Amino acid sequence: MPVTSNLDALARGLEKQIPKTLWRIDEHKDDCVPAQRVDIGIAKLKVLPKLGCRIVGQVTRGRLTLGGSGDTLDISFPVNAVIGARDVGGVVKKQDATGSAIVHATAKLGIVGNWRPTAEVDIRYDWTNEPGINILGQRIEFVRKADERLKPIIAKLERTLPDELAKLHLRQELAGVWHQGFTSLSLNRNDPPVWLRVTPKDLGVGGYNVSGRTLELTLAARALTETFVGEQPADPTPTPLPPPARTVGREGLNFYIPVLAGYRELEPVVQRALTKLAAKGIDLTGIGPVDAEFGRVKIYATTAAHLAVGVETKVKARGVGAATTKGVIWLTAIPYNESDSQILRARDISIAGKTDSRIANILVALFDDTAVVESIRTGLTHDFAPDYAKILAKAKSAIGERREGDFILSATIDHVTNGQVKVTGQGLFLPVKATGKASIAYAPR
Repeated sequence: MPVTSNLDALARGLEKQIPKTLWRIDEHKDDCVPAQRVDIGIAKLKVLPKLGCRIVGQVTRGRLTLGGSGDTLDISFPVNAVIGARDVGGVVKKQDATGSAIVHATAKLGIVGNWRPTAEVDIRYDWTNEPGINILGQRIEFVRKADERLKPIIAKLERTLPDELAKLHLRQELAGVWHQGFTSLSLNRNDPPVWLRVTPKDLGVGGYNVSGRTLELTLAARALTETFVGEQPADPTPTPLPPPARTVGREGLNFYIPVLAGYRELEPVVQRALTKLAAKGIDLTGIGPVDAEFGRVKIYATTAAHLAVGVETKVKARGVGAATTKGVIWLTAIPYNESDSQILRARDISIAGKTDSRIANILVALFDDTAVVESIRTGLTHDFAPDYAKILAKAKSAIGERREGDFILSATIDHVTNGQVKVTGQGLFLPVKATGKASIAYAPR
């Protein structure tokens, strides 16, 4: 997930932090002009003593220009010097010199373990016009003096640049977002209720990259995501923001979402299908018309990827003296779907055990009936495609472009696939994978 900022915004911040006047000079120098001697062969005669003076002036900078590539940021700015000598030994009252240079700074950008941006700055410069003046035939150079004053600019930039970068990603903001990430999100309110529980695991950093006018910091978040159909799960317990981890995996938005459908969501569907059949009437082979009443349905996971379906039933043959038989009949079924299909079906529906009990025979006959078995199959068959599409639409809307403070977050889901349903103790498990793109842009209001 790239976090981007325009270099112009960084340049404006540096412009505010680095003063226009880099330094001023106002100091006395005892030997502005050294003593001059004449060699007459047998001795050197001093014809002019050394002359002191007061050196004054200032060095100012021009507009900062930012560029670079990879993890290296290039900063350049012009420097103009106006330096002069005053009261040179009472001989020269005033004389000024000008000079100019282009300062180039390269900064290697990085992130340290406490999420603090770092910058290793190296400065070089070229005097296009060296500051210096000629007095009484002697050249007074101000380059060395100017060089000494340029050195602190390196330290200034190494302090200022990380401070400006920190405004793009303050650790406390990351910590706040990290804490908020431990949550349960509603993807669908009812029919059925669907919840996504997110547990962040680590936050990786791929480093800075300068490209054109953009400074980009690549982040990668890894989280455990669990999807629940039914009751809202408890929020996970937040942990402190960990140190930046080394990023792994490919760029882009990659969600691996285990969808878990609780059996309590399927039980009333099966019961409704059987109740609807009973209302139409049931005619059993060898018995004739019967009055059936279907009560509570229970569904559990059992062995060999089967579901166990228990149905409370009352049944009575229509005839004089016929008794009402009631009990719980258990059936087994195998739920399945095709890859990338959201239609859940059931096959191999059969009574879990036969009995020789004459009382139970009518119940067995009832659940051997083709229409009853088909009603159970219908109850266990569900096309999740409409719900699937609705949830994805809500997810796309939820993670679409939105502003959080000075950041604009945007994400798109480009492709979604699902695997085959699995029977687990807690419910039916459907693996879903969503891929797309995500980005965060630093855009102060």
